[in-house]
Amino acid sequence: MSNQSVSRPARSPAGPRTPRSPEARQRQQDILAIAMDTFAARGYNNASLAEIADRVGLTQAGVLHYFRSKATLLTSVLELRDQRDIEQLGPDRPQGLDFLRHLVNTALRNAEREGIVRLYAVLSAESVTDDHPAQDYFRDRYDGLRAFVADALREACELPADRAESADNAANAIIAVMDGLQVQWLLAPQSVDMAASTDLVVTSLLATLAPQRFGPAAAG
Repeated sequence: MSNQSVSRPARSPAGPRTPRSPEARQRQQDILAIAMDTFAARGYNNASLAEIADRVGLTQAGVLHYFRSKATLLTSVLELRDQRDIEQLGPDRPQGLDFLRHLVNTALRNAEREGIVRLYAVLSAESVTDDHPAQDYFRDRYDGLRAFVADALREACELPADRAESADNAANAIIAVMDGLQVQWLLAPQSVDMAASTDLVVTSLLATLAPQRFGPAAAG
């Protein structure tokens, strides 16, 4: 799910080079933008450095001067995507019900950034294959996201410790729905309202977990 920031793996020691001049920094950003678009369209395995280099007007050696390897370029693209989410989220992560509302707002915002949604959908699915360089990234991201959503549900519903597992299961369901909606939306954007569907699922789960707070009687 392309949404709020979660803790991500530390940058590899062989990360991208740090350009010194403004022109070099801009060229590095241009490479990232082209790579993001290419990975989103073709996946990591089918995207070639040759295509990325050609689109940005460099040789493959020129691209590798900035990013050392194709895997480093992929990691840098994912970090750029996370950075954009962090900027949208603001300095403080919302808690409880506010965080769950943030998920709905994220689904609404994602409908305006098709490229990032496609990048996430393609690479997250592709990452389950053997030795994929983004596998650890997505595994860690899902671990962090599950914890954030489950904590928000426990806080919003004021669940006792003996019902903690219910929040974990509900968190898995919310993430699965949001990810599945993204795939449906990419294939048929006019037929899928990601924000409305996410809101319906979150609202229904809140009413199930804490009917005294969010059920029909409480609303009345």
